[in-house]
Amino acid sequence: MEKYLALCLLLYAIAGCFADDLTYLNEFYSKTPQRLSKYSWFGNVRLHHFRVPEDAVLVRWLLTVSRGSGLNCGNQNITVHFRAGAPPVINPIQTAFPNSTSVSLAHNMTLTVPSGQSVNVTLFNVTHPKPGDWFLAAHLPKDDGKIEQQGLPSCSYLFQAQMFARRAADLPILQYNIPLHQTLTTAPALFKVFVPEFSSRLDVFILHCSVMMGNDCGLSITIGSSTLRQGSEVKQNCSGLENCSASVLIPPWNTWLLVTVESSQPNTTIDFNISANVTVGCKPLSVSSDFNTSTFIRTIIAPQSNSSGALSNASVSTRDQPGLLANSSEPICMRSPSVFREEQDVLSLRFIVSNNNLSVTSDLPTVLALEHSPGDSGGTFVVQLQLNTSSVVGGFARVKACLTPFAPVLHVNHSQTCATGFAQGYSLSVSSNESHVLLRIPFPDAAVWYLSLQTMCNDSVDCRNTSAIVSVSVSISACIDDCGPYGECRLLRTHSYLYGACVCKAGWQGWGCTDGVTAQSYSRQMAAALLLTLSNLFFIPPIVVALHRGYHVEAAIYFFTMFFSSFYHACDQPGVTVMCIMDYDTLQFCDFLGSVVSVWVTIVCMARLQEPIKYLLFMAGTLVISMAMQLDRRGLWNLLGPVLVALVIMVTSWVYRGVKRRQCYPPLWRRWVVFLLPGIVSALIGVCVYVFAQTDSNYYYTHSIWHVMVATSVVFLLPPREKHVPPWGWTNKICSYRRCKNEKVELYTDT
Repeated sequence: MEKYLALCLLLYAIAGCFADDLTYLNEFYSKTPQRLSKYSWFGNVRLHHFRVPEDAVLVRWLLTVSRGSGLNCGNQNITVHFRAGAPPVINPIQTAFPNSTSVSLAHNMTLTVPSGQSVNVTLFNVTHPKPGDWFLAAHLPKDDGKIEQQGLPSCSYLFQAQMFARRAADLPILQYNIPLHQTLTTAPALFKVFVPEFSSRLDVFILHCSVMMGNDCGLSITIGSSTLRQGSEVKQNCSGLENCSASVLIPPWNTWLLVTVESSQPNTTIDFNISANVTVGCKPLSVSSDFNTSTFIRTIIAPQSNSSGALSNASVSTRDQPGLLANSSEPICMRSPSVFREEQDVLSLRFIVSNNNLSVTSDLPTVLALEHSPGDSGGTFVVQLQLNTSSVVGGFARVKACLTPFAPVLHVNHSQTCATGFAQGYSLSVSSNESHVLLRIPFPDAAVWYLSLQTMCNDSVDCRNTSAIVSVSVSISACIDDCGPYGECRLLRTHSYLYGACVCKAGWQGWGCTDGVTAQSYSRQMAAALLLTLSNLFFIPPIVVALHRGYHVEAAIYFFTMFFSSFYHACDQPGVTVMCIMDYDTLQFCDFLGSVVSVWVTIVCMARLQEPIKYLLFMAGTLVISMAMQLDRRGLWNLLGPVLVALVIMVTSWVYRGVKRRQCYPPLWRRWVVFLLPGIVSALIGVCVYVFAQTDSNYYYTHSIWHVMVATSVVFLLPPREKHVPPWGWTNKICSYRRCKNEKVELYTDT
């Protein structure tokens, strides 16, 4: 604890050791430690969500990995992924992503806990971080498939992330075309500038640079903030220049940008003037102040009402409603149809264009604004374009589209790359040969996305009157294609943040459960289902033996276990060979309950107690086991506890009988050699296979061996029939005056 406090004080001292004219404040954020898991799907990661404050100049993450005590564990690697704006897209086990899916893997680092240590403390610094949401995802290496029983000692690891943020409270603001005088000494000079909507260019100028000694100021300009991605900052070296400028083409709209001026000359005082200029290139036409309700109902509400019969919660952006354009002296430079945002469910929404069939021309780009809220970044962004091939006019070649966050690309047909100032976009294209295109982006940035479309022409024809009609479909879903037939889409939560991920089955892997390299064949799935279900038929001999020896209650419990274990495993199959006769959770509860109760009644029956006491223990044990199963179905003590209590009862009863008879109990060596020892060996083999040998790959036959061994042990361990009980437990006369134990029962009494 003292070491931890000293480390925190050291971090604060380091954060406050910089001195310049700005006022800096320190902030501290901490997350609770979480236990790490081996990676097999995204649900195994421990996701931490931080929010970097505005005007932050330094972020320092304190990453702590601690190992639990218990076993002698070797070196262990922990991977931590970082991303700004959305959860990180990762691929630790190198699986294939679904078709038409574009991903950019997040920055990651590896932490190592050596075998001789129990704690790893690592500092990770980000200078000039981008403000807003940051996500950290931590996990252990690939899951080896070993099924670990809860409660047994194992190598466990806890991960905790803490963030120290240093922000400037009075950061100077660059006014457009107004020089600001600045003196640079040791620390970099920091400024911020606002980029309004519809900006096409940002320029930052350094003028009249002077240095006391020498002629070279050695300055450099950096525009933007770090996101740990290439291209998130624009740098310009001004060495040897008195006047210098740095430019950003298509900067992010409605955003404050950080401007950093540094010097390569140490211990030198430098005077300079700095200013900024923003070029507003293209604006859509203004809309009228009167909202055209009839047009809105005709283009948006009516089609939705006819298709679904009800209206959903929705919002609409009235950027360019047809027929509502006001007079404007500016030339028309783009078309911006209205976009209707319909929220259907958690991480499920779609964007509907006012005119779903867009007329895309070659002279002006068509730009759709798709606004994402911070909660939408946990899903998958899906964009589909469908070309109406019969609508092509002129020397049409194709329709090119560019999808970018923060700002649009307004010259699609002239751009060599689909990119803005700080973000690489996604290029799409439809033509007569390929009329449909699909793009999926897992975990998109929480920003306003822009889809720009423009018609491209053949080189040999006039391109002025070329157009085509394109149908646009844009949506956000929790998972890719709902994870397909071999996966299940699950909504996960870290505090209040929700995100979706696919958990795959039957050996399928990948972000959308489409990687079939290790997929199980249908024959293997059928073999696994038959083994796990039919192996429960080995409980038929215990049922017959119990009935023959007069243990009717025990036989009923064995039948209960056989029935629900068979149908639980038929419902628990990972592939297509699935049959569920009732709810999965009910089948699982009954299977687990029947298994433990069968062990409980078998051992209690071996104690040879009087029937009232025996049945009282049966009922009390069943009730307690039911409660324990409801609390923690897979807990080790759910089985171990009843076994130990039953063994204590059995041993106590056997010792009492042995002392009373003055001989070992059971007295016959044949009972020990032929029945008890084989039963104990069978039970031990089953327990060892169940606890130590089960993996995901061999589960279907190791668990079947468990079924066989447990059922076999019951046949050997059930005690022999009581002397006064005939075979099958029925007396010769079950009517009149004789019942059960050949005891006369008076049914009537005359008075």
